[in-house]
Amino acid sequence: MEAAAAANLEDVPSVDLMTELLRRMKCSSKPDKRLILVGPPGSGKGTQSPLIKDEYCLCHLATGDMLRAAVAAKTPLGVKAKEAMDKGELVSDDLVVGIIDDALKKPSCLKGFILDGFPRTVVQAEKLDEMLEKRGAKVDKVLNFAIDDAILEERITGRWIHPSSGRTYHTKFAPPKAPGIDDVTGEPLIQRKDDTPAVLKSRLESFHRQTEPVIDYYKKKGIVANLPAEKKPEEVTSVINKALS
Repeated sequence: MEAAAAANLEDVPSVDLMTELLRRMKCSSKPDKRLILVGPPGSGKGTQSPLIKDEYCLCHLATGDMLRAAVAAKTPLGVKAKEAMDKGELVSDDLVVGIIDDALKKPSCLKGFILDGFPRTVVQAEKLDEMLEKRGAKVDKVLNFAIDDAILEERITGRWIHPSSGRTYHTKFAPPKAPGIDDVTGEPLIQRKDDTPAVLKSRLESFHRQTEPVIDYYKKKGIVANLPAEKKPEEVTSVINKALS
């Protein structure tokens, strides 16, 4: 394994090796951070997550992607997860926490992590805490992307796309020249199923029902930072950096 890794390194261009080396040296002085991002669809987590990851040298753990990767790699936990999925069962909380535990052994997670999409229940939060405690670690901050449902509705239900090119428009913030028509081709725009008011309403209801108890759990520990997620991205970034400093 080590020989294979060394051989692979020989094929990496020098500039890439130096860039990674400099990044690791810069990261070595950063404090460890273990963060959880909580927020409804469209609240800006996807925009802020890569910025936080780069600024604090963290690894980004999206549990859905990690489960798929573990199944594809046929790791012991991945094999168990596939058995559950094949039976149409939910993957157990213990399995998901185990997959997170495995991921934390990677060098990219040395300075900490950003967890997105987990925990969704108080039981999951407790199991995550137990696992971290065994490692002598704990969650440092929960970033709560707080935003009014009405603002989210305006943000999301105004989105329209041109399917063949992927061009996106927004009825309020970036409207096409003619309503419902792509500027370049003159072809009709469509709305993604997830962006319709009915689907968004049910997604938000389930989000609030699931996550409010989780936020309360972490509030009791005094580690929740409420972010003004309706503000411009650069303003939200600034609030995040203050919360983490």
